[in-house]
Amino acid sequence: MTNKTALITGANKSIGYETARQLGKLGYRVLLGARDLERGRSAAQALVAEGLDIRPLSIDVTDEASIRDAAAWVSDHDGKLDILINNAGIPGRQPVAPSEQGVDDIRAIYETNVFGPIRVTQAFLPLLKAAERANIVMVSSGLGSLGWLSDPANMFFGVNILGYNSSKTALNAVTVAFAKELADTAIKVNAADPGYTATDFNGHTGYRTVEQAAAGIVWLATLDASGPNGAFYFEQTQVPW
Repeated sequence: MTNKTALITGANKSIGYETARQLGKLGYRVLLGARDLERGRSAAQALVAEGLDIRPLSIDVTDEASIRDAAAWVSDHDGKLDILINNAGIPGRQPVAPSEQGVDDIRAIYETNVFGPIRVTQAFLPLLKAAERANIVMVSSGLGSLGWLSDPANMFFGVNILGYNSSKTALNAVTVAFAKELADTAIKVNAADPGYTATDFNGHTGYRTVEQAAAGIVWLATLDASGPNGAFYFEQTQVPW
């Protein structure tokens, strides 16, 4: 065991769940964050049955009180946090043309995909600073890369989804902002593109497995002091902003 603790938001299924499993197998104590605590408990129990140190944690990234309560619980039980993975996200209404997507739908996407990671990172920053060193991973998407979206030769060029894509572009900017602020600390902040993965998120149309998707996130989450800061990666290859 590493005696290190990781928190993953939105981890009761899919990529977040597999990320919890992989970190658990590396010896981390994993706080499996879930908006629905009963689903979180069920997911955690399944991983505990595999011999992993997994604990459910109630956290709704759109709810300030829920986040404060979660941070207080971690403070009381662990006193620090070594890894924060902002994984919770929603796709919004799609497919729909940018000219037809309502602002209310876009606002709801931003509440989870952008403001959620900001809220959670700000709330847990004191605990991350209390660790000897820590890593923050923002789970972004290749659809957030302006470089890829504007390149006609790229596979994502034709995926023109206003709300979701722009929320991930905004999350990338959030990554850079926190990385710059924390550059002189022992905390690294990076963004991960899990790739087009078969999950409920896309009706299981993705070509990648959750195991493949989680591996790149885990790599960033377990970086040592020599690793990158303020960068965007697909697996271990840097992605253009």
